[in-house]
Amino acid sequence: LGTSIRHHSPNAPSHGFHLPRRWGRHTLPASEFRCLRPEDAISPSSLCLECPLHLDEGCHFLTLCPELSVGWFEEGHLVAFIIGSLWDQEKLAMVSPNPTVHLHVLAVHRTFRQQGKGSILRWHYLQYLPYVCCAVLMCEYSLVPFHQKSAFKIMYHVQGHTYMHRNSGV
Repeated sequence: LGTSIRHHSPNAPSHGFHLPRRWGRHTLPASEFRCLRPEDAISPSSLCLECPLHLDEGCHFLTLCPELSVGWFEEGHLVAFIIGSLWDQEKLAMVSPNPTVHLHVLAVHRTFRQQGKGSILRWHYLQYLPYVCCAVLMCEYSLVPFHQKSAFKIMYHVQGHTYMHRNSGV
């Protein structure tokens, strides 16, 4: 139910891939990216309070591919996050000959919106996954211009949402 954007990488390896071990620190002091953990879903700055996910859904996605779900923390507080998983057409899968990451959620805490954090996090996320050939997501139509700025393209519309994709390596 959404907009699909897709991104393909001509430089992505066709053989297996390695998951990132650490997302590392951002250049700003006391600011870091790291993989999300199920306990982040129930923390005081709960990711489920900032996106259309129920707590059990958030925890479920974090157990599928925790390496592909990342949070941006400033001074220990979650300010933005992406919940992702590898996607192989009909099913979620860990390994695929042409890895596609599905961005289930990209959310920024309301007090940090309109500061470019969503764009920075999405850019960092896609750059850190060089083995991914394609990124797809569904979003509300009002968010299409935001994602198009990062080379996502509309694939089709579904019940008021748009399905978009983006090629990697751009």
